[in-house]
Parts: sequence; C-alpha cells; structure tokens
Amino acid sequence: MSEAESPWTTGEVVEIERIGDRLVRLRLDVAARVDHLPGQHYVVRLRAPDDYTAQRSYSVASEPDDSLVELMVECLPGGEVSGHLHDVADVGDVVELRGPIGGWFTWAGEATAVCVAGGSGVVPVVSMLRHAASHGLLDRLRVVAVGRTLAELPYSAELLDHGAFVALTRENFGDRVAAPPYPDELEALVDGVERAYVCGSVGFATYATRLLGEAGVRSDLVRIEQFGASS
Repeated sequence: MSEAESPWTTGEVVEIERIGDRLVRLRLDVAARVDHLPGQHYVVRLRAPDDYTAQRSYSVASEPDDSLVELMVECLPGGEVSGHLHDVADVGDVVELRGPIGGWFTWAGEATAVCVAGGSGVVPVVSMLRHAASHGLLDRLRVVAVGRTLAELPYSAELLDHGAFVALTRENFGDRVAAPPYPDELEALVDGVERAYVCGSVGFATYATRLLGEAGVRSDLVRIEQFGASS
C-alpha cells in the first residue's frame, strides 16, 4: 500500500518500555489495521490541543502475524515526535497513524537475502527475522547488525538468538575487536544472495552499500532505507 493510498487511523498504546535514555518500545492496538509486510513503516502523527501537528515515520518491528504493531523509536535531539514518545507517552494514549507504507524495502521470504543494518536501522530487519522464524525461513535471511555497544543496539539479544552477525564499533565482542564489519567477514553471508537490504543513517547507508560491493554483491541487488535529518 502506498502512502497516498493509506488512510489515517488511530493506535492505542497497549505496552510501553523505555530502554536507556534513547529508546522506547511501543506496542499499539491499531484501529482498522491492515496487515503489513516485513520492512514497512507507519507515519505517527501527534496533535496538540491547539491542533498543531508533528509527524514522523517509524519502521515496524513486529511480524505480520502479531496482533499488535510494535515500533522501536530512537529519541533524536530536538525530535518533537520521538521526544514525546520517549518522555511523555503512556499506556492508554492514542496517536494518529497512517500505514503500512512502502513496497520496495520489504521481504517475506521470496528471495535469499542479506541485511546490513546500523543502530535503530535494525528495526525493520527484526520484523523480517521474526517473520522468518515463524515461517521456517531463517535459512533465507542473513543479517549483519552494527552498533556502538551491545547495550545501545536495539533487539541485540533477539538478533543474536536468530543468528545475526553482530559487529560493535565501540567495544570488543567475544573474540572480535571493536570495528565496523570488514568485507571478508561478509563473504559467507553474501554467497548466493538474490537481494540485499541496507538500513540506517545516511552515512551508514553509504558505508554499508560500499561494504556489500566490496564483498561481492551487485549494486542492482541492493535496496536502501535511510533516515535522519538529510534522509
């Protein structure tokens, strides 16, 4: 479903979990919900009493079979929507939503794929992983997750449980010294892939696309979802 075709609806906050000083996980009961594809996103719109509105797009972390829509929101400096969701929102609050949106950056098991995601860019990949785990498709999805530290990487435990390769840039992890992923670390993961996904900040997307190319992935196989002020 395209953004233009997607009507506004509402979502009630059923669960909320604040993780550190930057992340908040929300689970929403969405009215007149349309099932999403792994990799899609919603626009969240907040409305003030004077009718001033602010909106922001957030990827879905839940799998399509989940009865609730799960979002993991990173609180950005000066972010009106992310700041409110992190600092103010509570169970029972109702927000305006539009979605699901996006048809390009989606995966439902139709192709053997590799995902390279950085920071909160892992959120749509988690939706893909959950879908893969539920439908016996984990052998068709290889994941590279990059974070500064394990504590700062969203869904780190779940990513590891599902076999993701985790590269930390600010702390050593197991026998691996802190550093971004190297092309030779991806060689086995990209072997035979039919599609590649990159998700993260603008700078990360540039880096990850180059990394995939150096590991042998053709540029026409890469689908990119980037976020940030200049996204």
